[in-house]
Amino acid sequence: MNQDLLKGISEIINEDTFKELLKSKKKLTIKFGADPSAPDLHLGHTVVLRKLKEFQELGHNITFLIGNFTAMIGDPTGKSKTRKSLSAKEVQEYANTYQDQVFKILDRNKTTVVYNADWLDKLSAKDLIHITAQYNVARMLERDDFNKRFKSNQSISLHEFIYPLLQGYDSVHLKADIEIGGTDQKFNLLVGRHLQKEAGQTPQVIITMPILEGLDGVNKMSKSLGNHIGLTDTPNDMFGKIMSIPDNLILKYFELLTNTTTEELKIMTDQMGNDTVNPRDLKAQLGKTIVELYYDKETANASEEAFIQQFKKKELPDSIEDCSLSTQNSYTWAHLLTASDCSPSNKESSRLIQQGAVSYTTDEGVSWTKISNPTEIALSFTFIIKAGKRRFKRILWEKD
Repeated sequence: MNQDLLKGISEIINEDTFKELLKSKKKLTIKFGADPSAPDLHLGHTVVLRKLKEFQELGHNITFLIGNFTAMIGDPTGKSKTRKSLSAKEVQEYANTYQDQVFKILDRNKTTVVYNADWLDKLSAKDLIHITAQYNVARMLERDDFNKRFKSNQSISLHEFIYPLLQGYDSVHLKADIEIGGTDQKFNLLVGRHLQKEAGQTPQVIITMPILEGLDGVNKMSKSLGNHIGLTDTPNDMFGKIMSIPDNLILKYFELLTNTTTEELKIMTDQMGNDTVNPRDLKAQLGKTIVELYYDKETANASEEAFIQQFKKKELPDSIEDCSLSTQNSYTWAHLLTASDCSPSNKESSRLIQQGAVSYTTDEGVSWTKISNPTEIALSFTFIIKAGKRRFKRILWEKD
């Protein structure tokens, strides 16, 4: 077995069957399901996608299941309270965006895309009762999140029990040989094995991949936590964020997010263990590698150079986008950050200001003034504003 195929995998459930399937030379049906519950993907999502790509390159059939039915229920995995359901319109909009981003990694022409509403919508009440009869409440409450909520007398809605059953039924419908997901999906994937067995099918092999920590080095990468690196981030933002990760994540990022071989990882591990390499240099290599994966080599080199200029030399970027605002309007600092696209919302703008992450300069970066109050602004001339470490805008005032 190709050892690099095993790189990064957390667990294989039914490993003997997995080895037999690979030896059989059969084209396997490998399932990956994703609920389009948000519009953007980040590098944490690519951990599973990259493993799928490896199987795809070996000639296996990748079935990318878009959970447009289950997304309207909401996956309770890891949730301390019942999730808000999404509308069909929201799900479809997110699903379209998901595909565009997923095919940055998978080969669109070699990937089968299916929507589980195509079969779940057709289930009758009798069908659903038949599915629920194949699993019991005691086993459902073995799930860590359900168990904690049950013990603390927190609400668990009945439809949340149905979610893993429907995800498992997807495997029955697709006759999946293998299903790949994050370690947080293990319970749901096991339900798939159980339902396949009940249906007289050979239970799917389960491959789980690690959860990727975000920029804080502690929590799971998440857009809601603001510790993510998005697939739609600009190359400069992507490179800059990678340079800010804790040193203890460097090897994990190389292993899970790049094509670095097992042997190359061993060399890096030895170098870091012997202090024969500067972690900053490995981060720069990592940053260029990842930017090149999603853009190109020339862009990756330019991103590194921009970072060197901006941070090592303490200079402004070569190019700063202009933002024209009307003098007829009144702006708070928080509103100005949002209006100039330095921040996605007034709430985030206020948070950045409160953290001391916003400043401005009127002399092209010779001196900077930190903004400490999100509600006061008294400037009417051109200045450059900096939000965080990587976002700059030149503010121009126009008289209407």
